[in-house]
Amino acid sequence: MVLDLFSLKGKVAFITGASYGIGFAIAKAYVTAGAQIVFNDLTQELVDKGLAAYREAGIQTRGYVCNVTDENAVNETVKRIEKEVGVIDILVNNAGIIKRIPMCEMTAAEFRQVIDVDLNAPFIVSKAVIPSMIQKGHGKIINICSMMSELGRETVSAYAAAKGGLKMLTRNICSEYGAQNIQCNGIGPGYIATPQTAPLRAAGHPFNSFIISKTPAGRWGTTEDLTGPAVFLASNASNFVNGHILYVDGGILAYIGRQPS
Repeated sequence: MVLDLFSLKGKVAFITGASYGIGFAIAKAYVTAGAQIVFNDLTQELVDKGLAAYREAGIQTRGYVCNVTDENAVNETVKRIEKEVGVIDILVNNAGIIKRIPMCEMTAAEFRQVIDVDLNAPFIVSKAVIPSMIQKGHGKIINICSMMSELGRETVSAYAAAKGGLKMLTRNICSEYGAQNIQCNGIGPGYIATPQTAPLRAAGHPFNSFIISKTPAGRWGTTEDLTGPAVFLASNASNFVNGHILYVDGGILAYIGRQPS
């Protein structure tokens, strides 16, 4: 049956930074599709908070304290996951940060921090899991990109540079390891309704009306809007899809905007 192509039964999925938000929503969808989930966060307190959220959702998972910008820590964590859970079949590079600072006011250290988390970390974690994927004969890597992989905007120079680089890292992993049956693709979320964006979505806020006017769908996205694409890219249904960025943005990137009245 065609629906069997979307099954993740028996797969181990490592989703970085999946204590909440987009990563958490993807994790719940993967569990529904049959996968075993593991995740990381920076501190034991944050890991415990994530584990509590999963328990509340009726999901058994494992959480690991790991800074994804630390290559040694990542390598040790991947070894622990392989020993305690199994070889990672699916990696979702979800952990990320953004600093909204005008470029000429941003320090080089602040710029580097964003690049480190949003671009260097996906390189480090992908490099850690690829050898076992090659040995096993398959693997799926999904990078959480952004519309800023394609567009610029005021105050997000570091974020846009990192997400643009992540798009090209995605294509290069495809180029290097596609012959080993590893598919590396990206998801580019549009403007998603999360607790972090709640102030911007308040009635009457100019940014809220700006985003709705720029989105053909006429609304903000939800984390659930990302789960179908995430399952597709993690499953056998996407075995011949590689190096692709799937933008889940309600049509923003296809739309020039309304003509002023």
